[in-house]
Amino acid sequence: MRSMATTGANIVQNVSSLSKLQSLNGIFAIYKKCGPTSADVLNSLKEKLLKEAGVSNPNPRKRKKQAVKIGHGGTLDSAASGVLVVGIGEGTKMLTTMLAGSKKYRAVGELGKATDTLDAIGAVVHEKSYEHVTREALEEHLQKFTGDIMQVPPLYSALKKDGKRLSVLLKQGQEVEAKPARPVTVYNLTVTDFSPPLFTLDIECGGGFYVRSLVDDLGKALSSCAHVRELVRTKQGQFTLDEHALKEEQWTLQHISTALQACPPTAKPQPAQNRNAKHNNKPLPQPSTPEQAKDGADGANSRD
Repeated sequence: MRSMATTGANIVQNVSSLSKLQSLNGIFAIYKKCGPTSADVLNSLKEKLLKEAGVSNPNPRKRKKQAVKIGHGGTLDSAASGVLVVGIGEGTKMLTTMLAGSKKYRAVGELGKATDTLDAIGAVVHEKSYEHVTREALEEHLQKFTGDIMQVPPLYSALKKDGKRLSVLLKQGQEVEAKPARPVTVYNLTVTDFSPPLFTLDIECGGGFYVRSLVDDLGKALSSCAHVRELVRTKQGQFTLDEHALKEEQWTLQHISTALQACPPTAKPQPAQNRNAKHNNKPLPQPSTPEQAKDGADGANSRD
C-alpha cells in the first residue's frame, strides 16, 4: 500500500512539474562552454528539463509533438563560449529579434598563421611574418572595420547552399564558393591587449557579423595573416555573461523560472473598420511586415 501511495505521489509530482515546464514562455540566457555545438547544448538543456519534469526516455531532438518548445537566438561556434540566449514556449517567437540585435565579444587573435576555418580548430594553410605589426598599426586599421561595412562570410559557416550548410558541404569534400559580401554593422572595436603574436579585441556588433572574418581581414590588412585563437560572447541583447548566463548546474525549472524574461503581452485586437469604409475609394493601408533577421549570424553566427 505504501508503495502504491508513493507511486501515486510521484505521478502527481511529475504531472505538476511537466505543467510548470509547459507554462514557461519567455527568454533567458545560459552559458555555453567550448566544445559542443550550440545545438548540442540546447539538446542537453532540453533533456535535463524533460527529465526533471518526469518525462521518461526524453528525446530532445524530436521535432513533432514536443513536450516543450525550445530554441536559441544566435548560434555560437563549437570552439566559442559565452552567452547563448534561449527561447522557451512562446518565447521562441522572440528569437528573431535576438538574432538581429547587438552582441559583444572578447576575441583573442593570433598573428602569423591563417587556418582554413579562420579559427584554432582548423588546419594551418598559410604562415607569414608579423614582427612588423605594432599596436598602433592594429588600432589604426580597426577604424576601417568600424561602422557600416561590407563583409564576406567565412566558408565554414551555418550559411546554406541548396538547403545544406556550407561547413557540411566542405567536410564532404565538395567545392564551395564564397558568399558575396554583405552589409554588417560594427558599433565598437577596441584593442585591450597586444602581446605578439596574440592580441585581444573587445567587439560590439550587429547581427550577421563574423568575428572570424574580421580577424582574418585584419591580418591581411596588416600585411600578415591571423586567425581567432579564443572567442567569448560576453553579451547578447540585454543578457550579460556575468549577470544572466545560467551555468549547467543551474539548468533547472526553479532557476529558469526565476531568470525568465516573459513575453510581452499580446496586442489587443483592433476594432473593426467602419462598414461605410468600403464605399471609400481610398484603399485601406496594409500592415508592414518586419524584416526577418538573416540566418547564420554569429553572433554573429553559427561559426562566429
